[in-house]
Amino acid sequence: MKIIALIVIVIIISCVYYSFRPFIINGDISIVNGKKAKPTEEDSALQRKMMVEQQIAARGVKNRKVLDAMNSVPRHLFVPVGYREGSYFDQPLPIGLGQTISQPYIVALMTEMLDVDKDDIVLEVGTGSGYQAAVLSSIVKELYTIEIVEELGFQASRLLKNLGYDNVKVRISDGGLGWPEKAPFDAIMVTAAAPKIPGPLIKQLKPGGRMVIPVDNNFYSQDLLIVEKDFAGNIKTKKTIPVRFVPLVEEEKIAE
Repeated sequence: MKIIALIVIVIIISCVYYSFRPFIINGDISIVNGKKAKPTEEDSALQRKMMVEQQIAARGVKNRKVLDAMNSVPRHLFVPVGYREGSYFDQPLPIGLGQTISQPYIVALMTEMLDVDKDDIVLEVGTGSGYQAAVLSSIVKELYTIEIVEELGFQASRLLKNLGYDNVKVRISDGGLGWPEKAPFDAIMVTAAAPKIPGPLIKQLKPGGRMVIPVDNNFYSQDLLIVEKDFAGNIKTKKTIPVRFVPLVEEEKIAE
């Protein structure tokens, strides 16, 4: 009985140790003073590398430009301070005002689906935190991004500028209307779910261009669609995976 009791005690101690081990080793929590240590840039870079390897590349994203962009953009800076400990977990996080930052895998997957390059001019609908815009801008020539929530749009614009993403232009407006004066676009990404593909966005897509957009279906869920326009102007859509995004607001709120 004493041996069994000793084994039980060892197991309990091991469970407690391994529960706290990540915090002790990584320095997130000091057992001595009970304070959280601020992660260093080296810590964040290591977490990003692990995120790309374990959450993104391991799940089938292969485009090297996309993987490099995901590895270079500091996602934690686009996440509110209170949620930064989870910045590199594969999950969406709230950014306030009813909006979220998408999980890293979905950001990478949609970017790969868009199939853009350094000469492309791209429109993003739904700036949110600015994270997806930063990823795209690391790959393309110019990115135009629209956010209807004024506070979020201004915050994202300041952050992107401060971080040196100079090829991004942010507009506070109704994303469903697009950005006509900058059209046509080589590609369009929509990061909020629409009841249907907005007509103005189809019109502003360049012949030979591609759009990635989540669209509501008849089963109270959403499908991620790839929309392609051929050189004759015909539209072809391809359903990919089920997703969950916040709704696209299509009422014009504020002009530029």
